[in-house]
Amino acid sequence: MSRISVRGFAVASATAVTAVGSVVGVASGSTAQNNDVEATAADATLLADIPVGQQAPVQTASLTQQADVQAIAADASAKKDAEEAARKAAAETAIAKKKDAEKAAQEAKEREEQEKATTRSTRDASDFPVQGSYTVSQVQAIARQIVPSGQFQCFSNIVNHESTWNYQAVNPSSGAYGLVQALPAGKMASAGADWRTNPATQIKWGLNYMNVRYGSPCGAWSYWQVNHNY
Repeated sequence: MSRISVRGFAVASATAVTAVGSVVGVASGSTAQNNDVEATAADATLLADIPVGQQAPVQTASLTQQADVQAIAADASAKKDAEEAARKAAAETAIAKKKDAEKAAQEAKEREEQEKATTRSTRDASDFPVQGSYTVSQVQAIARQIVPSGQFQCFSNIVNHESTWNYQAVNPSSGAYGLVQALPAGKMASAGADWRTNPATQIKWGLNYMNVRYGSPCGAWSYWQVNHNY
């Protein structure tokens, strides 16, 4: 091999090594840049020993090798970014699915509680002996046995405002009737034919109405406080 070709090979090899060292140094945050400057100076000395007419091919080979090293580094960085984005997207999807599952479980629990409350009121309403008349305290005692304990206060608030616990209360303007002021009054017949005289039947109908339309007596009470009706 001639001196020129040997020196050309040396320049190309040294430049490639310098390019690789530069990329690695930047990625690691080390002080390799100082070594790069020294290596580049050495490359320049070697290149000066080559006749001018043959310097261009050597320089072209060196630039090509540098470009290859930089492309490899860019590919590695892009792959890392893509993996990070994929992990982030997977985590966000998992969180969203967890929230949806928790929401569905909560809704199912609420539906089950509503069904239990309705079943309970259906069973309990017929357990009370029919009387010719009822005092307010008797009507409230019946309601406490039909309405779930956690919902009783809300139910009581509505009845207080609608009829003051008078199971025979009539609105002279609209014709609304009973403890919960059903309108039209005849709707309460779905809970029992004795809806006019039996507060248990009225309570049963009112509780079911609040559960179906507002989710619970407390849901109905929240609506009532804003609109003064339900």
